[in-house]
Amino acid sequence: MLYDSCPASARPAPVLITRPPPEGVSPEGAAVANIKSQIKRNRQNEKRRLRNKAVRSELKTRQKRALTAAETGAEDTVELTRLAIQRLDKAASKGVIHKNQAARRKSRLVKRIAAAEAAAE
Repeated sequence: MLYDSCPASARPAPVLITRPPPEGVSPEGAAVANIKSQIKRNRQNEKRRLRNKAVRSELKTRQKRALTAAETGAEDTVELTRLAIQRLDKAASKGVIHKNQAARRKSRLVKRIAAAEAAAE
C-alpha cells in the first residue's frame, strides 16, 4: 500500500537483520564438536561421505552405459556389463552399499540387459 504508486526500482531494498549463531553451532547450522577426537571423526566422516558419493555416482554411470550398449546392440555390451558388475561387487566389499543391494542391482541389470538384447534382435 505504501509503495503502490512508485515503480519497483524506486523501492528501498529490505533490510535483513542477522544475529550470530548460538554457542557450539557453526554458521551453516551444523553442530561443531569441541572434543578433539570428535573433530577428527567429523573430518573422517566427511572424507568418506565424499568418496562414497563418487563411488555411487560411478555405479550409476557404469549401469547406464551397459544398458545403453545393450539397447543399441553395441559389440562391447558384455565387457561393459562385466565392469558394472565388478564395480557393484567392489562397492559392496568396501561397505559403500550393502551386499544384498549389490546382488539386487546386479540381478536387475542383467534382467534389463537381456530384455534389451531380446528387443534389439
